[in-house]
Amino acid sequence: MPAVLTVDPRSGVPIYLQIIEQVKRSVALGVLQAGEQLPTVKQLAIDLTVNPNTVARAYRELEREDVIETSPGRGSFVRSNGLADSPKVAADIGSDAFDVALREAKSVGLRRDEIQEIFEAALARWFGELE
Repeated sequence: MPAVLTVDPRSGVPIYLQIIEQVKRSVALGVLQAGEQLPTVKQLAIDLTVNPNTVARAYRELEREDVIETSPGRGSFVRSNGLADSPKVAADIGSDAFDVALREAKSVGLRRDEIQEIFEAALARWFGELE
């Protein structure tokens, strides 16, 4: 697996969700190709220094979301159903990023209207003024 996964236990985001997001992002960006094998639960747990149950939970969720498929005795593989091009994967990644940003903004005491103003300014910077 060419993608290097990392976790930050202090981020406030559960580790299994960090793993899910990173695998989805790797699939969406084409870093992980259809049919590519993921590390075993045990190996990824060792690499990330986390409990194997955490990795297993992430893999179960990825399988439930049709991102990966697991074959007993063979391992877990990126599904070959065109998921890398799926708008749902991109939307999931965007949603996760917004959740993190909103959590941070709220934790520093910003009000809803202030957050919305910051968001509208960012949209204007990235996509131009809305008509």
